Amino acid sequence: MMEVQGPVGRSSPVGAAAGAGRGQSSIDILGLTAPEFLAAAGLVIPTGHKLSNRLYAPAVRAGHFDPASLGASAANAPLWKQHFHIGLMPVVRLVEEETEFGLTAKAVLATHDGREIECVLIPMRRGEGCQVEHTLCVSSQVGCRMACSFCETGRMGLVRHLTAAEIVSQLVSVAVHCGWRPKNLVFMGMGEALDNADAVFQAIRVLTDQRGLHYGFERLTICTAGHADGLQRLAEQGWKRLNLSISLNATLDAARDQLMPVNRRTPLAELQRVLIAYPKRRNFTLGVNYCLMPGLNDTRADSQRIAAWCAPLGRVLVNLIPYNPGSQPIAVAPEEAQVEEFIGWLRADGLAVRRRMTKGRTIMAACGQLGKADPRRARPLPVA
Repeated sequence: MMEVQGPVGRSSPVGAAAGAGRGQSSIDILGLTAPEFLAAAGLVIPTGHKLSNRLYAPAVRAGHFDPASLGASAANAPLWKQHFHIGLMPVVRLVEEETEFGLTAKAVLATHDGREIECVLIPMRRGEGCQVEHTLCVSSQVGCRMACSFCETGRMGLVRHLTAAEIVSQLVSVAVHCGWRPKNLVFMGMGEALDNADAVFQAIRVLTDQRGLHYGFERLTICTAGHADGLQRLAEQGWKRLNLSISLNATLDAARDQLMPVNRRTPLAELQRVLIAYPKRRNFTLGVNYCLMPGLNDTRADSQRIAAWCAPLGRVLVNLIPYNPGSQPIAVAPEEAQVEEFIGWLRADGLAVRRRMTKGRTIMAACGQLGKADPRRARPLPVA
């Protein structure tokens, strides 16, 4: 394991503080699609609409906004810098863990108001040739109000939502500071993505803009604890190639109420109904995440109820996640034999199962381990 303290790399001259100290007229380009940038530029820069297409892609891809080098006139270049910026976030801590699949790393980023959020780079093997692709797990909130009992972030409570620009900035910031170039993105970091639907949906529009970062929808996954209103809003977007996964973790309402208080608002039967109604493309596979916690949800009866609950949902893939103890563990990590036994039960009941290999546990970067104990105490930004 390796840990680096302090800012990593250097921030863009215009983005070091992610907008801190800027007037309200300065717009973070990372929160805009190319057409939105063009429209905004046309309102505040003389002939801005003519140059905006040339400026947009280099800015969002490189994390640096330099209109003068891309054709802005001497008169207009200062106006561009006055009205627009790239909001990079400094990396205040970087921790790494070498695994058999490659390097797992967690970057702690500082927001413009001194909060901290975390994103994780995860190596994933794909296909028969065991090719390794990297996935970036991004955050959508500082903290979370879902209060799941097995999750570090849930114990923080919700401090605030991230903006669309801050969500996109995680990808751009770690590319600039750490050299990370993930092929896939998952909204499974700090926060419930669908509890911040407006910003997450806008971030997806920016990420998939072909004139900018150009991610395919099939490279993006939203994970939710079961936010029914958010799922219905997501369905209305019409993004058929976007991936979706649900955190299940219990098969009886009484147990899920305790583990995941969102269940009190949307019980298992209602969540199932919402998922049945969710529009699916022909080859859509719903991810069902199940965190195996010995003594809480690991019986043969639990596995049978998982199969029964999934039966009407169409094609599903159960992602079995061995519990990762945090600062206040509610169970022990399951032994390998327990994990294999539970996988065998699920497969015997006809379910496709993928065992989520444990990555990042020693650096508090594994599933359920993101967060910190004092989220409401803002800290001064590091000097870039």
